[in-house]
Amino acid sequence: MRITTKSRYGTRLILDLALNAQHQPVRLSEISKRQNISLKYLEKLISKLKKAGFVKSMRGPYGGYMLAKPMEDISVGGIVRVLEGSDTITDCTMKDNVCDICTRAGECLTQYIWSETGKAMFEKLDSFKIDKLIQKTNGIIKQKISG
Repeated sequence: MRITTKSRYGTRLILDLALNAQHQPVRLSEISKRQNISLKYLEKLISKLKKAGFVKSMRGPYGGYMLAKPMEDISVGGIVRVLEGSDTITDCTMKDNVCDICTRAGECLTQYIWSETGKAMFEKLDSFKIDKLIQKTNGIIKQKISG
């Protein structure tokens, strides 16, 4: 599985909200400028992230978006699952490790490899929590300023 721009940009979107929308909502157009991501593309991503409960919107002249969950409850793995629509790295492991998509279904010796690799990858992605990434980013910024 390749991590697509949906997941990469969606993670940047969530991190931007974590940094800039702690006290008040942030407009998507502001995130678009800061992250150099098309507003149209962000609109597609925010829709999926909102539906999944990661972000919430506020209406009105001071409206925009904020995180709907605490930062420590959001993982990169969760973002990737929502935006990619799956937590598998191959089609043959999508249905409870039962393959029915190729001519080797039921006798494929490599399916186990892809299943276990996908589990390991998402276990690692799940370990990256937004609050910890923000702390790490703040530490790097402070080092650059003082160094």
